[in-house]
Amino acid sequence: MDERGRVVVGIDDSAGSRLALAYALDEAARRGTAVEVVTAFPPPDYPTVEYWTPLGGLPPLPTEQVRAEVQRDAERIVQEVVSELPPGTTPPPVTVRAVLGGAADALLRAAEEADLLVVGSRGRGGFRSMLLGSVSLSCALHSPCPVTVVRPTKQPTTGEPAFAQAARSEG
Repeated sequence: MDERGRVVVGIDDSAGSRLALAYALDEAARRGTAVEVVTAFPPPDYPTVEYWTPLGGLPPLPTEQVRAEVQRDAERIVQEVVSELPPGTTPPPVTVRAVLGGAADALLRAAEEADLLVVGSRGRGGFRSMLLGSVSLSCALHSPCPVTVVRPTKQPTTGEPAFAQAARSEG
């Protein structure tokens, strides 16, 4: 494996991010590089970042506790996606990071000196994406490295993995 090379991918447990992760794993294996999985969680609503306030008026949680839970969830997602790879596939090395902050900012920072940034798309459509602010659009516009946006597809109709169909249909 090339120690300098890496593919960065953002996940959030959406179907689009799972497809993006599968694509990133395949692309990194093809390139002989590692995968860095990044998941972001929002900062608390008050000045200190030692505690994070959940919705619903529950007592604040230590930010490091929230980070650890987000990290565990991301690692679970990676394990699930890796288990769905075709038999005989050897996944590349994967590191998982949970980052305090906005998704686009976290991904853009992680993409520095990366070979590729992979993000999923929820397929909201052009006008709604502009109004809502799109992570994939922000990454495509500001990334320091090439970006692949993996769009959701219909269920596979052949034995071919969904991420391979997604990549082929984009071309």
